[in-house]
Amino acid sequence: MAHVTCWFVCHHDLSTMDKNVLRKIIRDRKHGYTPQQLQQLSDDITNALLAHPRIQAAHTILLYASMADEVKTGRLIKLLLEQGKTILLPVVVDDHHMKICHYSHDSEMTTSSYGIQEPQEEAFTRYDEIDVVIVPGLAFDLQNHRLGRGKGYYDHFLSETPNIYKIGICFPFQIVDLVPTDDHDIPMDEVVYEDRKH
Repeated sequence: MAHVTCWFVCHHDLSTMDKNVLRKIIRDRKHGYTPQQLQQLSDDITNALLAHPRIQAAHTILLYASMADEVKTGRLIKLLLEQGKTILLPVVVDDHHMKICHYSHDSEMTTSSYGIQEPQEEAFTRYDEIDVVIVPGLAFDLQNHRLGRGKGYYDHFLSETPNIYKIGICFPFQIVDLVPTDDHDIPMDEVVYEDRKH
């Protein structure tokens, strides 16, 4: 399991913190990093994932096309495709749900209202064939709880696919001591945030 460092949020009691307050704290932290620094951190996470036994053994992986402020996944997707992995990407359907679509180098892509690249393919519904899902988040804690953007896209999907191995990924400064959770929030099996060789 990936080592997780606890980044304490100073001057706040996270046991009672509102989720939106934590979202703002994390967004403020991101502003302290240059695009080049975030790219290097993303490369470190990519290296850790490429070396991860679960990823190496997987045939079908659900990933995500990264937004500007997320761990960048372009290089990871490219290298996994070159290894012959089947790559799936989410496509937003409505305010709370997403569908899963196959992605290849030949996929026709469109840009969603969130600025996310989405493949224009038929929905992939053979969820039992997905070996690993790699999940972004605004924050994660030591119990592998995840704070998303508030729409519940991943929580809805993961509640329907409880047997998929779930790897959360984030930048190191997105790890906190405690993420506020609700009953419907789905924890990860582990969180990867850096290349442990560094």
